[in-house]
Amino acid sequence: MDKVKAKKHLGQHFLNDENIARKIADTLSLDGYQKVLEIGPGMGVLTKYLLEKPIETFVIEIDTESVEYLNNHYPKLHNHIISKDFLKYDLKEVFAEESFAIIGNFPYNISSQIVFRALDFREQVVEFSGMFQKEVAERICEKKGSKTYGILSVLVQAFYKAEYLFTVSEHVFTPPPKVKSGVLKLTRKENFHLECDEKKFFNVVKTAFNQRRKTLRNSLKPIGIPENQKENKIFDLRPEQLSVEEFIEITQMLDA
Repeated sequence: MDKVKAKKHLGQHFLNDENIARKIADTLSLDGYQKVLEIGPGMGVLTKYLLEKPIETFVIEIDTESVEYLNNHYPKLHNHIISKDFLKYDLKEVFAEESFAIIGNFPYNISSQIVFRALDFREQVVEFSGMFQKEVAERICEKKGSKTYGILSVLVQAFYKAEYLFTVSEHVFTPPPKVKSGVLKLTRKENFHLECDEKKFFNVVKTAFNQRRKTLRNSLKPIGIPENQKENKIFDLRPEQLSVEEFIEITQMLDA
C-alpha cells in the first residue's frame, strides 16, 4: 500500500513538512521516563524522528491500513504497535505502572477527548506534547479572565504546566485544512496531587463552566453550597474569573 492510497483512505490531513515533524519530536525532554506513546501515527512522519531518540517508542493506531503500513516500513516498531482506540484502551496493559510521555499530531475532531483521556493517566504521563487545531491549543494554555478559558484550561493546568510553543501553517498538510494548527507542551507539575477531592474538583469545574454565563452561586446549585459559605463573595464570580487555585479552594469549601 502506498502513502497516497493510505492518505485517501484515511480522509485526514497529513503533515508533509519534515522540519515541523522533527520540531514536534524535539519537544520531548526525555526526562523522567523511558517510553513514549504516539497517538495516531498514520504513515509515520513523526514516528521516524521518535525512533531516532534514545527512548522506547510505542504507537497506538485504530486504522488497520495505517497499522499495515507502519509494520511494513518501520521494523523498529515490531511488537510496539497497539492496534486499538486510544479513547477506550487501558494503557496499563502496555505500560503497567511505568511513567511515559504522550505525543502526536492529533485529529481535530477528538483532540479534546484525547486530552481528557490522558488526564485519566496523569499518575504516569509525565509529559504530553503535540499538534492541535490552533484554537484548541490556545484554549488549553489560556489563563483566567479570557473568554476561551474553560474546562480544558483548568483541568489541564491543575496538574500540568501548559506551554503554547508554535503555530503551524495549513499549507504543510495534504490536503490543507481550513485552519491553522498549534503545538503545545504539557509538563506535569512536581506536586500534581491536589489538596482536595480530585473527583469532586473535576465535577465542580465542569458544572461551573457548563453554565459559564451564570455566577457560581447559581451554576453550583446542583452540587450544593454549604450554609456557612453562602455569603462568600467568591460565589458571585463567574467561572472564567477563577484561577486553578481558586477552583481548588471552592472544592474544599463544598467538601467541608
